[in-house]
Amino acid sequence: MASVSGPAQTASASAPPLQRGIVKMVLSGCAIIVRGQPRGGPPPERQINLSNIRAGALARRAAQGQPDSKDTPDEPWAFQAREFLRKKLIGKEVCFTVEYKNMHREYGMVYLGKDTTGENIAESLVSEGLATVRREGFRGNNPEQARLCDLEDQSKASKKGLWSEGGGAQTIRNIKYTIENPRNFVDSLHQKPINAIIEHVRDGSVVRALLLPDYYLVTVMLSGIKCPTFKREGDGTETPEPFAAEARFFTESRLLQRDVQIILESCPNQIILGTILHPNGNITELLLKEGFARCVDWSMAVYTQGAEKLRAAERSAKERKVRIWKDYVAPTANLDQKDRQFVAKVMQVVNADAMVVKLNSGEYKTIHLSSIRPPRNEGEEKNKDKDKRFRPLYDIPYMFEAREFLRKKLIGKKVNVTVDYIRAATGPGEGTPAFPERTCATVTIGGINIAEALVSKGLATVIRYRQDDDQRSSHYDELLAAEARAIKNGKGLHSKKEVPIHRVADISGETQKAKQFLPFLQRAGRSEAVVEYVFSGSRLKLYMPKETCLITFLLAGIECPRSSRNTPGGVQVAEPFSDEAMLFTKELVLQREVEVEVESMDKAGNFIGWLHIEGVNLSVALVENALSKVHFTAERSAYYKTLVAAEEGCRQRKEKVWANYEEKPVEEVVHLSEEKERVANYKPVYVTEITDTLHFYAQDVETGSQLENLMETMRAEIAAQPPVEGSYSPRRGDYCIAKFADGEWYRARVEKVESPAKVHVFYIDYGNREVVSSTRLAPIPPAFSTRTLPVQATEYTFAFIQVPQDEDARADVVDCVVRDIQNSQCLLNVEYSGATCPHVTIQFGDTKDDVGLGLVKEGLVMVDVRKEKHLQKMLNIWRYGDFRADDADEFGYSR
Repeated sequence: MASVSGPAQTASASAPPLQRGIVKMVLSGCAIIVRGQPRGGPPPERQINLSNIRAGALARRAAQGQPDSKDTPDEPWAFQAREFLRKKLIGKEVCFTVEYKNMHREYGMVYLGKDTTGENIAESLVSEGLATVRREGFRGNNPEQARLCDLEDQSKASKKGLWSEGGGAQTIRNIKYTIENPRNFVDSLHQKPINAIIEHVRDGSVVRALLLPDYYLVTVMLSGIKCPTFKREGDGTETPEPFAAEARFFTESRLLQRDVQIILESCPNQIILGTILHPNGNITELLLKEGFARCVDWSMAVYTQGAEKLRAAERSAKERKVRIWKDYVAPTANLDQKDRQFVAKVMQVVNADAMVVKLNSGEYKTIHLSSIRPPRNEGEEKNKDKDKRFRPLYDIPYMFEAREFLRKKLIGKKVNVTVDYIRAATGPGEGTPAFPERTCATVTIGGINIAEALVSKGLATVIRYRQDDDQRSSHYDELLAAEARAIKNGKGLHSKKEVPIHRVADISGETQKAKQFLPFLQRAGRSEAVVEYVFSGSRLKLYMPKETCLITFLLAGIECPRSSRNTPGGVQVAEPFSDEAMLFTKELVLQREVEVEVESMDKAGNFIGWLHIEGVNLSVALVENALSKVHFTAERSAYYKTLVAAEEGCRQRKEKVWANYEEKPVEEVVHLSEEKERVANYKPVYVTEITDTLHFYAQDVETGSQLENLMETMRAEIAAQPPVEGSYSPRRGDYCIAKFADGEWYRARVEKVESPAKVHVFYIDYGNREVVSSTRLAPIPPAFSTRTLPVQATEYTFAFIQVPQDEDARADVVDCVVRDIQNSQCLLNVEYSGATCPHVTIQFGDTKDDVGLGLVKEGLVMVDVRKEKHLQKMLNIWRYGDFRADDADEFGYSR
């Protein structure tokens, strides 16, 4: 194509090639921007100016930073010409020829459709009187120019557009670039849809709109979302964030220069927020669904179409991992479906935002309510009486009300749990405590979201998150809305009234106070109470609401197995079925409303009596379930016959605490003695530890594989989610996990805490003890607790032998035993019970020789003579190896 010098000149004889595109934007009545088809990103664009015609210039705003520049208004009929083309061409396919270029501009003919048979755009503009023909340099032999001139003459004759009487001054818009008070302006529209034209798309979620019919030109940010943006660098260039260009093109291709309706919803900090409605859909939801935007909390509250729609659209994009979510990993991605959603029974309300639930598997799990914060004592130091122990439940305003709301609504009920996220354990920092790992979930009962109900009553507040923090409630917007309602209505924490004060007297262990209180409770008969804590199967802490006091309460008429406890002589081992008894009592009465009858009081100020729940006497229930025995003190009570009848049935069935019960002999004692013989029932064990006092610990070989599997699974879980060092605060009696010298984790029990650097632990599966730093300890994962697999190391001592009193002689015996049986498989038989552990005989696994008898024969120990007749045959054999010479005392041995 030959070069041309001016706009009136025409192309050479060879026809320019026909090209196609889609109209993206109309710049004026004689200039358009055409784009190609998108292929993997925004397509290329080019500006085409219509040759041989001229339309009026549109208004322009004064350049920023140039004080001499001024706003220029529309030329007559300029806006109408632009509108004529906008309505005809935007989004439509056109074909065009480029006839010549001048000053980097391309001039040509544009036809609507795929070929030149379509409507000639320049001719249409001229015939409507919306453009003038450039006649300078006119050549009569050019048919296109000749036709344009004819059309212009016809338009003049018809007095159309530019040629109408009056010149068209009334067609000039009065554009309003600024609004004095944007907030009042938005409020005055009352969130009603108003017509508008989208004039510019800054990024996917920010547009410039011309509001009709008053021609306000405003910048609108889409409510509830944010798209990737273009960051302006110091040199003026723009750097797009990932998917910023694609998001802008997505919005441009659907909205730019389209007729839309806009709902202006709010104006915080001079930023106008709104929703753009197009006949084909809502761009806000489309951007989210296609992964071009993310939800933003601060503006979602004003989104009038419903925040749940935005969350659902975003959730869809996340699940499909599209665009900005291509690397998204859900907070519960590593959980099985059965661990994400389940039904559980609420056993205890721990706090105003946490509860212990029982799963169908029987496992207990602590659940925290997602995204809410329980009441806090902002002025804790001011309100705290130095002479009084701080009790959060009663001393923090609204904490008791929040706990009571949850307790009354949930205790003993089945709830639906949907896990939202697992909050990792955090170590202690400056002014912040350590937190263990937390399972945070949405809990519902009867379709009611418990967290939302708490927040709406002003009994909890909603946590605010960073925008990129995805660990939040799946119903976060409902929580925010509930909090807004609570604030508006002045509920609970948001009330201007005086905060409720709970003056609760704790008379547990206060003997003098208990004595004063006893006659009153005795006269009261049955009193209402709430079980606050269960220490053991028969020992509880009660809150008496009418009397506003806390008491320790012991169940009358029964003798319950004792739990492990610390004594001056060390830790007293728990009696069999003590844990089961405590669990039974917890499941039946913990945090339930009960009735109590107080009969008496012990020396320590603990009240003794009967506890009833829904017609059930707890003392009778424990006896009926073979978890307790009848105490002789029950004889004076009205429940004695019931207790005895219940006990008799369990005793005959030899259940639980009666498992080893033997009937008292009816025959003469001599006759029984003749019949009874020593029972030899040797079982294989693995000896793991031998103490300095000649006691030893052994594991049952039968359960060895279970222990190995448990340790392997536990270590794999710990390796996948290592505990945060120093986050665990050990307490005496706690079960935990401890890192041994070999670098591996083992189950353990805390026996004593001297300091964080000196914690005495007992390895419950192996029997050895160690003093470690608390940094080598961590909470035991629930799946590996003693409920899953009981303690595997059992303590024993040798039967029929006397341990030497002399330390050196005893050390020799211990060394010999360590050498012979430690870390080896042996055969063990229980001969008789002892004060602290069973007395046993133990044989070598291969030779079946008795280890204790060997010690006797070697002169390392002496025989302990027993009086039981059924053991005499055994003792006669052992005496052959005993020495009783006169020098026995000399060597440290004595009877």
